[in-house]
This record gives sequence, C-alpha cells and structure tokens, in this order.
Amino acid sequence: MTTLPSGPAAPADRGVGPLLRAWREQRRVSQLELALQAGSSARHISFVETGRSRPSEEMVLRLAEHLDVPVRERNALLLAAGYAPRYPETPLDDPALGALRAG
Repeated sequence: MTTLPSGPAAPADRGVGPLLRAWREQRRVSQLELALQAGSSARHISFVETGRSRPSEEMVLRLAEHLDVPVRERNALLLAAGYAPRYPETPLDDPALGALRAG
C-alpha cells in the first residue's frame, strides 16, 4: 500500500474498502467502535472494507468524518467509491492564496 504524507492512500482502482480499513487501522479504531460512531453495524463496516458491500456517498462521508480523514483524502475516498469529489482543491500557487503565503 502506498502512503502519502497526510495518511493512507491507494489507487482508486483498489476500491474504497482498503482505504477505509487503512484509515481505521491508522486511527486505531475497531470496526465495532466505528460502526457505533457512524450509526451502522460492524458487519456492514466489514462488508464495506472487504468489498462485499458498496457504501453510499453519505456513508463514505460519515465514516471519513468519524475517522478524521483530511478533506483532500475524503475526495480520494469518494473517487474510490465511484462518486464525484465533494470538496474543491485549490493549487498552492493560486493567486487567491497569496495573502496566506505572505503571512
């Protein structure tokens, strides 16, 4: 598995399950804990992680929220699950960020 500086990542063709499992393991959260936090079942989390179940867009976002996944990586999770990115990405050299770079 490839690791980016911000956390676990993998090519989108591997699916959302391995990505969610990597984030869950990195955060040291059990499937049961995550299920309780996200209003799901441990069985459903297991099925999502193994590819037996395809999570809804809402479920991907809810799991990402409870796993404290950075916004940029949430887009990667959405793409891996077959959904469009939800959050805009601004290049660091964008003129709109000039004030932040100067600060």
